[in-house]
Amino acid sequence: MNKLPELIFNKSREGKTGYSFSETEIPDDLIVLDQEYRRDDIDDFPQLSEVEIVRHYTNLSHLNHSVDSGFYPLGSCTMKYNPKINETIAGFEELSAHPYSPMKLVQGNLEIIHTLDDWLRKVTGMAAFTLTPAAGAHGEFVGMKIIRQCLTDRGNPRKVVLIPDSAHGTNPASAHFAGYEIKEIPSNEDGILDVQTLKEHLNEDVAALMMTNPNTLGIFEKNIIAAAAALHSNGSLLYMDGANMNAFMGIVKPGDLGADVIHLNLHKTFSTPHGGGGPGSGPIGVSQDLVKYLPVPLVDKKGDRYHASYFNKGIGRIKNFYGNFLVMVRALAYLMALGKENLRTVAEDAVLNANYIRKSLEGALDLPYKSKTLHEVIFSDKGLPVKTMDIAKRLLDFGIHPFTVYFPLIVHGAMMIEPTETESKESLDEFIRAMKAILKEAEEDPEKLTDAPFNTPVRRLDEVRAARQLVLKWEKREDEKTDDG
Repeated sequence: MNKLPELIFNKSREGKTGYSFSETEIPDDLIVLDQEYRRDDIDDFPQLSEVEIVRHYTNLSHLNHSVDSGFYPLGSCTMKYNPKINETIAGFEELSAHPYSPMKLVQGNLEIIHTLDDWLRKVTGMAAFTLTPAAGAHGEFVGMKIIRQCLTDRGNPRKVVLIPDSAHGTNPASAHFAGYEIKEIPSNEDGILDVQTLKEHLNEDVAALMMTNPNTLGIFEKNIIAAAAALHSNGSLLYMDGANMNAFMGIVKPGDLGADVIHLNLHKTFSTPHGGGGPGSGPIGVSQDLVKYLPVPLVDKKGDRYHASYFNKGIGRIKNFYGNFLVMVRALAYLMALGKENLRTVAEDAVLNANYIRKSLEGALDLPYKSKTLHEVIFSDKGLPVKTMDIAKRLLDFGIHPFTVYFPLIVHGAMMIEPTETESKESLDEFIRAMKAILKEAEEDPEKLTDAPFNTPVRRLDEVRAARQLVLKWEKREDEKTDDG
C-alpha cells in the first residue's frame, strides 16, 4: 500500500530552514513597498530543510495517476498520451513574448496562429476560426453568442435551444448563459436523434440545436445532414459540439454535414495535457455566413506580413489577447507531425481500440445500446450484484484509473470507457483482464468490491459528506501535537 505522506505542517520543527541567504537586511531606501503592503511573518509557517521539502512534494506527486503512469480510460475526456516533443517545442524561449509586443516583433507567433487556423479549417471544413476561447465550455458559450448575434441581426434572437439527451453536459449551461431557454429532446432506441422528433419541436422560437457528434454514447449521429436541413428551413442554426472530434478527424468534415458552428478542444483532440483543470483551448469554427460575427482579434496575412485585426462586426472580445498561445503551439506541432494522412489513422485507431474493449467485455457487461460505437463504449451495471462505483473503486487496486461513472445520465449505472488511439493492445488486454477479474469477484465475493479500494493511500471516502462539507485548507487544532509530543 502506498503511504499517505504526513502533512507538511506536522513535519515542521522549530529552527529548520530551507535556504541560506544572508541575514543582511535590505536598506529602507531600497524598499519600494510601503509597510502597509508588506506581509508579516506567517503564523505556524512550516520549517523544514530543503531536502525534506523536495521529498514531500515529490512523494505527493507520486500519488497522482496520469497518462504517463498508467491507463486512463476516462470516457468523453480523451485522456490520450501527449508526445513530449510538443512540450519541448512549447518551451522554446523564442516563442515567449509579452502580449503587448509590437506585431512586427512577433511575426513568428502570429504565423503560428494563422497557420493553425488554416489547418483547423481544412480538418473541419469550416470557413473560419477564432482561437481565443480558453476551454471547450468557453467555446460553446462563444458559439452560442455568435448564433444569438446572427439571429438578432436577422430580426429575432429567438428563445429556445434544443439539446438531445445524449449531448455533453456543458451544452445546456452554455446555451442558458447565452440567454436561451433549454428544451431536451429524447434519443431514439438506437441512441441517436430522430429527425421526425426534431421537426416536431421546431417552431419560430427555436434558435438552434446543440448536437454532440459523436454523442456521449459514442454513437455517430447519422441523421445530422437531414437535421441540419430541417433546422435551416426553420431559420434555425446547427451547433455541433466537436469535443469528440478524435473519433472522425481526417474522415468526415463537420462543415460538410451542415454545421453552422463547431467548437474543438485543442487540449483533448490535438495534444495538450488537460489534467488538473488546464490549460485549455476551445476554438470556434463557423460557416461563411457567420464569419463576420467572430470575436476579435483575428490574425490575417497581407503580403508577407501577419497582423491582428480588431475590426470585426462580431461579439467583441471574449478573452485577453490571443488566447492560450502555447496550447496552440502544441496543437500545430501535433498536426504538422502527423500530416493529413495520419490524422485519419488517429481516428481509426481510436475507434479500433474502443471496439476491441467493447467486443471483449460485451458478454460480461450489459450494453444498453446495440448501435455501432466509435471512440468510446458505454456499459451499465444492470444485472450485477454490485454498482458501477464499486467496480470503479476496485480498478484503482489494479493501477488503472476508473472509467467515467454514471454518465451519460440516460444510461442507468453507466460505465463510459474511452481508451484513445495511444494505447497498445497490451495495455487494453491488461484493462480487460482486470475488468473480468473484478466481475468474477463481484459474483463470488461482492462485499470485497463494496469495501474497495485496498491498495491506495486513502480508502473509500464518504463522497456525499465530502461534497457537502468541503475542507479546502489546513487549520491548526488545539489538540495538535507539539515537538514535545
